[in-house]
Amino acid sequence: MARPLSFARFVQALRAEGLTVRIVGDAEHHNRNHKGPWGPVHGVMIHHTVTSAGRDDTVGICRRGYASLPGPLCHGVITKDGTVHVVGYGRTNHAGGGDDDVLRAVIAESYGARPPADNESSTDGNRHFYGFECENRGDGADPWPAVQVEAMERAAAAVCRAHGWSARSVIGHKEWQPGKIDPHGPAFADMGEWRESIADRLKAKPGGGPAPSSYTVRKGDTLSGIAKAHKTTVTKLAKLNRLTDPDRLAVGQKLKLK
Repeated sequence: MARPLSFARFVQALRAEGLTVRIVGDAEHHNRNHKGPWGPVHGVMIHHTVTSAGRDDTVGICRRGYASLPGPLCHGVITKDGTVHVVGYGRTNHAGGGDDDVLRAVIAESYGARPPADNESSTDGNRHFYGFECENRGDGADPWPAVQVEAMERAAAAVCRAHGWSARSVIGHKEWQPGKIDPHGPAFADMGEWRESIADRLKAKPGGGPAPSSYTVRKGDTLSGIAKAHKTTVTKLAKLNRLTDPDRLAVGQKLKLK
C-alpha cells in the first residue's frame, strides 16, 4: 500500500528523470478530492488525449475538462515536444472504472508481460493510479514523435522509481477499462514490449537510461525529432547512416545512433 507522493516530490521525480516540467496554474491544489479518496496508489496509467487542437488548447482541455467530465483529466499532459505539463494533483478524472483483476495484478506486479483481460468496470481507477494524458488524436495516423515517446517512458519510470515499483506497475488505459484503445499507435501495439523499455530505464540512474545503438523509424518520425530524442544531431545521424536526403525516411528503416 503506497501513499501518494507529495506534489513537490512528484515534480522533483519528473525533473530528476531528465524531463522538462511546466506547472500549469495552481496544479498542486486542482483536483477532484471532494468526490472521493486519492490513494493508496498502485501504478501509472497512460492515455492519449484524442485532441487535434494544438498543444496549449490540449493542455487547457485536460486542466478544465468538459461539462460532462470536469477536470483535471490527469496529473500530467505530455505534449508532442516531450514537455510534461502538470495540470492537477490528487484525484483526477482520468481512469474511471476498471477491472479489479488488473488492479490486483498491478499491485502484485505478477502479470508478466501482459495484465489479465479487462472485462469489468467495477473498480475506481481514479483513486489508485497516476495518470498521464499524451497529446495525440488516437486515430492510428497521428504520429508519435520519438521525443514524446521517450518522455512518456521517463515520466512512467520517474513515478515507479520514486515509489520503488517495477515497470509492471505501468499500464495503458486500454488494459484497464473495456472498450478503451489508448494509447493507440505502433509504439504501443505491444504494451509488454513498451514496459521493457521502462524497465531498462529503471536499471539506470535517474535521468539516464539505455543508450540504444539503433532506432527503427515509426510513422511520422523526422530525423530532427529522432536526433533530439537521442541527444544527437541531424548532421551526425545523416553522416552515420549515409543519408543523402535527411528528409526522406521510410517506416521500418533502422538507423544507427552511434
